Amino acid sequence: MLTDLKTAIRPALVLTILFAALLGIAYPLALTGVGQALFPAQANGSLIRDGNTVVGSELIGQKFASAAYFHGRPSAAGADGYDAAASAGSNLGPASRALADRVRADVADLSETTPGPSVPPDLVTTSASGLDPHISPEAAFSQVARVAKARRLPTKRVEALVAAAVEKPALGFFGEPRVNVLLLNRALDRDTPQS
Repeated sequence: MLTDLKTAIRPALVLTILFAALLGIAYPLALTGVGQALFPAQANGSLIRDGNTVVGSELIGQKFASAAYFHGRPSAAGADGYDAAASAGSNLGPASRALADRVRADVADLSETTPGPSVPPDLVTTSASGLDPHISPEAAFSQVARVAKARRLPTKRVEALVAAAVEKPALGFFGEPRVNVLLLNRALDRDTPQS
């Protein structure tokens, strides 16, 4: 009886150890190696560097409060927003009074600096992660006048930077056109350093 039990358990233990080694060690190491060999920038977080200093990631939104910079989507990640360790949405539903009040206040604030009949929705709504690095081209173009005025630049020059920063949908049809706010602000600083 004990021999039969050992005979029955042994293959299960051997397979458990084998698959733990294969799927828990060998497979992750192989994928890490392939990622590092073929896509090293992406495998290391798509980091953006200024010399040896990491200034951000193409994948994580940052807060830009100055009028001289383009602003991204609002963030509900963490107490002050844009906290990658606390990535999350606000979990406020469409019937939430707190959400409606916050959006109404954001629209009122942006209406003063954003010309046009309406404020683009992505400038007043958070993403699910609270760290979306992109805004729509409409949201970027709506901020051109404010940024141009703050930097004392011709509007056409800032519009050209935004147009150059628009990323097309993947393969021409996956997703929507978008603008990475950090990359746009870095291009803006390269073109016209803020004094």
